Amino acid sequence: MTDAPAKKISATAMKRLARLEVAIAYKFKDQHLGLLSLTHSSYGDGRRKKANNEQLEFLGDRVLGLLTAEALYHMNFENEGGMARRLNALVRKEACASVARKIGLGQVLLISPSEVRSGGRDKTSILGDACEAVLAAIYIDGGYDEARRFFHTFWKERINKIADVSAKDPKTELQESASAAGYGAPEYSVQDRSGPDHDPSFKISVHVEGLGKAHGVGKSKKEAERKAAALILKQMGGNLEHAK
Repeated sequence: MTDAPAKKISATAMKRLARLEVAIAYKFKDQHLGLLSLTHSSYGDGRRKKANNEQLEFLGDRVLGLLTAEALYHMNFENEGGMARRLNALVRKEACASVARKIGLGQVLLISPSEVRSGGRDKTSILGDACEAVLAAIYIDGGYDEARRFFHTFWKERINKIADVSAKDPKTELQESASAAGYGAPEYSVQDRSGPDHDPSFKISVHVEGLGKAHGVGKSKKEAERKAAALILKQMGGNLEHAK
């Protein structure tokens, strides 16, 4: 791991760490580790090499993925494809940056004056990375349970929204997800009808401009439409969420 910052901690840095600790309701046993999570690679304007939060961000990304997968597992989603789409929505950089803004992370980051002037304290990429770094620092300093507490506290609203969507049928989910991503409404069409009247079979296709097409087969049009919608959602994987 990258070496920790110098032993002596300035009063300014300590105030920033204290503000973070209040916001996340966690006090670091290792203050240098907490400060490292706040240190952007630009800090010092390149005049001297400083340890920064990039390695913590790398670890935090993996910890966040595990915590999210664990939460989704316990929500009993129907299949791996559905879980993958929801995981991507919860761990993407924009989601992390939203949490960072909620806890005021941008205002306590240690970044260069030039980066501050260019709006660095509110850049999604910087905030998202820093949020993951803070998560990793909590994980190292306090263990998995503390990391889980932080995750469930600040991702709770997003997790609840994911749960609400999961209760809807695939047609509704596709309609809302495509709309949120800026695409047109799904278009369904009957491709084939076979079998006797008492036991028909319908083949329905669904097409969303820019996303693709999928087919579903069922004993009724509605069943076939649901299967087609579920299939296109599965085929798209995380692409639909990343497009938002």
